[in-house]
Amino acid sequence: MEGCREMEAANGSMASLDFNPMKDYMVLSGPQRVAVAVLCTLLGLLSALENATVLYLTLSSHRLRRKPSYLFIGSLAGADLLASVVFVCSFVNFHVFNGVDSKVVFLLKICSVTMTFTASVGSLLLTAVDRYLCLCHPQTYKALLTRGRALVALGVMWVLSVLVSYPPLAGWTCCPSLCSELFPLIPNDYLLGWLLFIAVLFCGILYTYGHVLWKAHQHVASLTEHQDKPVPGMTRMRLDVRLAKTLGLLLAVLFVCWFPALALMVYSLATTLSDKVKKVFAFCSILCLVNSMANPVIYALRSGEIRSSAQHGLACWKKCLRGLGPEGKEEVPRSSMKSSITETEADMKITPGPASRGLFYLDP
Repeated sequence: MEGCREMEAANGSMASLDFNPMKDYMVLSGPQRVAVAVLCTLLGLLSALENATVLYLTLSSHRLRRKPSYLFIGSLAGADLLASVVFVCSFVNFHVFNGVDSKVVFLLKICSVTMTFTASVGSLLLTAVDRYLCLCHPQTYKALLTRGRALVALGVMWVLSVLVSYPPLAGWTCCPSLCSELFPLIPNDYLLGWLLFIAVLFCGILYTYGHVLWKAHQHVASLTEHQDKPVPGMTRMRLDVRLAKTLGLLLAVLFVCWFPALALMVYSLATTLSDKVKKVFAFCSILCLVNSMANPVIYALRSGEIRSSAQHGLACWKKCLRGLGPEGKEEVPRSSMKSSITETEADMKITPGPASRGLFYLDP
């Protein structure tokens, strides 16, 4: 509790811009600061560029804005764009330049970082639910997930992200509670609550994608059994198997990027951390930025519809630069369900008539 008393005394003056206990968390050496600065700058710029591109292509396309799948992808891109900017600025200022702020400014920064990453994981969950409904309930998908319901879900998710992330700024700080070993001014009980909330989000992601993977496993067995003769729904089964491979990659990236940092947060609740462990945590935190950089590639840039929107935008810019001006309407993409997990709803149709009910085909 000695460190807590020092923190409380240092924060007694609201005008103070330098309180010594902060420096207990600035543990990086000179070469490590350079490495952090280079990694954060490169990854942050690339992540911001990718997510800004996806967000622009999604919002600028009337066709994409109407689809729940791309509303969720736009939310994910917006959260990751904010996370890239806010995290890099705050992280580099604190760990590289050892910059210190007033208590309110520091809490505003750390709560904003928390909010952006929380919204990113929440958007991942909504995208997972969207894929689950589309693949497991294709006949009722459009009735279950309308554009209005998607917007309501996004609104609820962002409001929850704000409510979960900003209590420290509202006054829930350490002293007399135990201070976190990893985050200045953040109490352990708040960190535990946030970890439980994130655990619920990740469990939802794992459950929904796990269900799809299990369904794909059943389809693999069925395809192996009937490989020499066609059966109804064979195309659909092959599609689910292809999507399952993409989902496997998605879950692997999610695990690699988030597990080390979350595991060290949990570990910090039970024991006092050495400076060496704190240094490891600083580099593990950068992996969350890697996830924000990978999300656009996994969810959006592999999508034929996103690529078609990008090609249309480039064509319009070329015409404008040549003085011809944009002509025509947005080209309807000729993408298939093979290109990305985000295109299932766009390209899948149910053949009409009682004789063909439940069978699926792909748009030519």
